Amino acid sequence: MGVLNVTPDSFSDGGDSFGLDDALRRAERMAEQGAHIIDVGGESTRPGAAEVSAREEIDRVAPVIKAIASRIPLPISVDTSKPEVMRAAVEAGVGMVNDVCALRRPRALETAVELQVPVCLMHMQGEPRTMQSSPTYGDVVTEVRDFLHRRVDACMAAGMIQERLLLDPGFGFGKTLEHNLALLNGLGELCSLGLPMLVGMSRKSMIGALTGRPVEERLAGSLAAAVLAVERGALLVRVHDVAATVDALRVVRAIQGEENP
Repeated sequence: MGVLNVTPDSFSDGGDSFGLDDALRRAERMAEQGAHIIDVGGESTRPGAAEVSAREEIDRVAPVIKAIASRIPLPISVDTSKPEVMRAAVEAGVGMVNDVCALRRPRALETAVELQVPVCLMHMQGEPRTMQSSPTYGDVVTEVRDFLHRRVDACMAAGMIQERLLLDPGFGFGKTLEHNLALLNGLGELCSLGLPMLVGMSRKSMIGALTGRPVEERLAGSLAAAVLAVERGALLVRVHDVAATVDALRVVRAIQGEENP
């Protein structure tokens, strides 16, 4: 899953693809490099980022989604928690919702059921603006697993079929470095829930904490994290550096004996 942030303040690439032409060129490049999904986001969820209105978020993502859908034969997901944005994005050509709030905002769950598109449910302790203030867990793997299980149950009770659900443990969303490492080590336990697992660690602060590298120099660490996640059962990895990640995972799949690496 290639990351396409059309925001001026994303932690890693804020402003790089803020214009329509730049965003389309980046999406085309990611498709050429081997991305399977383009994930479009119009609001930064980094700690301390300013919230934007649903109208502004729609104005950012809808034209980009329409342009990508008309030019690139790949599925598009939208990274949003707002039901109004979900609806506008699907109308523009999106086929999946990637929600860091796991459909907990008012009307989000009902809207997702009505739209009948796949949804990724992510775990987050707290909310984006303050989530890194003082995250605490007794057993982070167990608590994340139980949260995701409860959200799956809520979705199915609301009328969503299980085949439309994916899960994301939410690396960096209300977690310390120790929590993130425990989640990566325990990813197999989360995969035991039986649903596809999406993992996003690309360029995140956990990579910086481990390597001492600034955000623009975290490729090697991000590749190591992606490889380990896939080995532990992740189906999708959400990344900024598509070409390098595709190469790394082709090697992994070849070693594992999978066909057509």
